[in-house]
Amino acid sequence: MAGLIPEKVIEKVRSNVNIVDVISQYVSLEKKGKDYIGLCPFHQEKTPSFTVNEDKQFFKCFGCGKGGNVFKFLMYKDNLTFPESVKQVAEFAHIKLSGNFTKPKVSNTMTLMFQDATEFYHHVLLTTNAGRRGLRYARERKMSDEILEHFQIGYAPKQDNLLLTFLRGRNYKDDDLFRSGLFVESKDGRLFDRFRDRLMFPLGNESGYVIGFSGRRISNDKTVAKYINSPETKLFNKSKVLFNFSEAKKAAKQEGHLVLYEGYMDVISAYKAGVKSGIASMGTSLTDQQIYMLKRVTKNIIINYDGDEPGVHAEERATKMFQKAGGFNIGVVVLPDGLDPDEYVKKYGAEKYQDEVKGAFTATDFFLKRLAKKYNLNNDREKIVYLDEAVKVIAKLTNPVEQDLYIDKIAKAQGVSKASLKANLIKQQRRERTANRHKGSNYDNSLPTPELQDLTPPTPTDAPEDEKGDRDPVQTRLLYLFIHSTHAKNYLLKKKFLFPDKDYAKLAELWLKFSESHENPEINSFLDFIPEELQGIIVSAEMADMPDDFTENEIDEQISALHMRKINSKLDELKNQLNDARRKTDTEEIIKITQKILNLKRIQGKKEAF
Repeated sequence: MAGLIPEKVIEKVRSNVNIVDVISQYVSLEKKGKDYIGLCPFHQEKTPSFTVNEDKQFFKCFGCGKGGNVFKFLMYKDNLTFPESVKQVAEFAHIKLSGNFTKPKVSNTMTLMFQDATEFYHHVLLTTNAGRRGLRYARERKMSDEILEHFQIGYAPKQDNLLLTFLRGRNYKDDDLFRSGLFVESKDGRLFDRFRDRLMFPLGNESGYVIGFSGRRISNDKTVAKYINSPETKLFNKSKVLFNFSEAKKAAKQEGHLVLYEGYMDVISAYKAGVKSGIASMGTSLTDQQIYMLKRVTKNIIINYDGDEPGVHAEERATKMFQKAGGFNIGVVVLPDGLDPDEYVKKYGAEKYQDEVKGAFTATDFFLKRLAKKYNLNNDREKIVYLDEAVKVIAKLTNPVEQDLYIDKIAKAQGVSKASLKANLIKQQRRERTANRHKGSNYDNSLPTPELQDLTPPTPTDAPEDEKGDRDPVQTRLLYLFIHSTHAKNYLLKKKFLFPDKDYAKLAELWLKFSESHENPEINSFLDFIPEELQGIIVSAEMADMPDDFTENEIDEQISALHMRKINSKLDELKNQLNDARRKTDTEEIIKITQKILNLKRIQGKKEAF
């Protein structure tokens, strides 16, 4: 059937990749025992609960409940269909898929539309008369063909319906066109191209799929906004998007860090200068969500905003946000003469710019230098105030070596003794400890601060459906043995055991069918064979690290526990009925219910004795 990928091909793709390598493109994983852990890419959390088991090739987040194999990860992360996820994993493994299933139907109309729009703008820029104006501007900004190609930069012509005509020709419906944000609607209901006479920068999500655009004005008309972004849509939320993030993550593995810029042109200029790990927010201030995205990838962040006062002030704000989030190693670049990165590269060249990045200040150095500029250090009164403030900055450091380093630097720079600064440091630390103790005694920790509300994991009631896999350890253990041991399976079938829960019963039935139709049935392949709502049970069982060895006596005890649970549940129900009968003084009903309770207690007693 067209679009379906044969099982043997799926198995070949799965067996040629390591789930750790694929997920590492999205999450910075750390080896802990036999597993890898990191911050979940599906919900924000402060403590890592996202776990990858390399032996079993499964992932599971114990915070939000999502779990599965490598295909399921990409289906969650990029909103892909199963065939699309297989194709993406195959590309990662450099496996060429042949046949018409290599181009499955794209499940997300918007994703396909943005891809078509990107190609349209890019084609207009490079090959049409209408695009000459945009190409001339790009050349003035020193954008080579290689740069235009790498960033897929395009041009939106002055005409107000060219993109609309093109996409309608691709059979997109007007409702979808309007929802995309690529068009505006007039009062009489007609659609017009939103972006006109602008250089177009595609904005990708973490996986590189285009989800929106930013258009840069190329005219000199300053009454028109310099940049306009796509409006918020189901796909595009600018507070959760970073320009060039998908490509920068790859470069960060070689360069050892990500470099945060203010604008797209800064990222592009840095790229031309050999710094490939550049990213930028969407023309707005840095957000907590963006910081969390970065934290999942690397703790090493270099901030390089414009060198003018507003840019340096923004660097200060961003640095404090990273420090508040915790866990980062921050570097700060302050370019001379108020230059932005684009201007600096043009003036001084790529090599000097790379030196600036390598020589980034530490966050503490940056704050101390900012602090020093606020005072006249030739005036003793102001110098004393500065030294007091500098000690407060150093007191916030937790590493004694760092504290000693900066105390020594300030003492030498200001001509005071290191011992006197250290004495002030100790006093300041005492004051802060006292203040923290006082704050702790009056602090209502039941109310999260606004800054941290987005970073707290969801409560169990927010967990998705597949979290139900953790609901019954007894049935989970029996199902695990049913799947992994032929002996256990045959023993349970011989005893005519039926799983009380319909989902477990369905999984047992599906495993029997799957194992009968596959010569070497494997649990990872079985996951792709079963309905999505049942997959969480399998993943939870696999990630629970259950022992494979067992005895028939263990199985008997587990079955007995289930029977006992059923009896206890029925007893609770009968006790409630008995209370109702007593309240109504229904003597006949009281005798009837009491007899049922006694019969169940006899059975319960026999089982407990057994």
